[in-house]
Amino acid sequence: MLTTDYLPGAPCWIDLGSPDTDASTTFYAAVLDWDFQSAGPDAGGYGFFLHDRKIVAAIGPLTEETTSSAWTIYFATPDADETVARAEKAGGTIRVAPYDVFDQGRTAALTDPAGADFAIWQGRGRKGLDAVTEPGSLGWTELYVASPPAVAPFYAATLDHQSIEATVAGVGYTTIRLPGGDRPTIGGVITLNPGTKPFWLPYFEVRDVDAAVEATVTEGGTILDPPVSVETVGRFAVLADQFGARFAVITSS
Repeated sequence: MLTTDYLPGAPCWIDLGSPDTDASTTFYAAVLDWDFQSAGPDAGGYGFFLHDRKIVAAIGPLTEETTSSAWTIYFATPDADETVARAEKAGGTIRVAPYDVFDQGRTAALTDPAGADFAIWQGRGRKGLDAVTEPGSLGWTELYVASPPAVAPFYAATLDHQSIEATVAGVGYTTIRLPGGDRPTIGGVITLNPGTKPFWLPYFEVRDVDAAVEATVTEGGTILDPPVSVETVGRFAVLADQFGARFAVITSS
């Protein structure tokens, strides 16, 4: 379960790279009931998505013309530079070297050996999102790769993630947990068909999955996996916005 404790290795931030931030804010306002707040004139068009006046995500313009619109999940770290060094040693690629974001924190963008993109965040002035797991906020994360066992050592070495085999509604499922104590679960891993680029998928909690799916289609988005209910998990659907950025919506049990 995600919490705002933001222990090392836990998802702590998420943002969307969009070719048209105005159109994207309109889309997510309709689908997830989000408001938009600019980060200020020096932020290069970057801003925050708010739900009930809490920051639940962020958005910014794409920085490269060849980059596709996508959500990026950030994982907490006490030392961004050390984590980058660990990632390189474990076979990852550093897309953007560590840099400071004003006085709020230090970040870097990486790609795992399978090709899935993610980022890290060393919180200073801002530790992470204001809310998770409640309606309108990030509730779960999943990694889609062709071979979960092959990429597990990378995340263990880089973020101390532990891969645990579990059974969900009678089906095998790999969960991602943090080390120590009660080992909080922060996500899962899904086997992806070969030939598809690996990716991290964010799940956003909603009160009504079917209403969110209907709004997605109305606003020009796409249904990738239609709504389904799974015992002990909840009801969820996998979607894409009008620019192709994947996300999921879920009403957890």
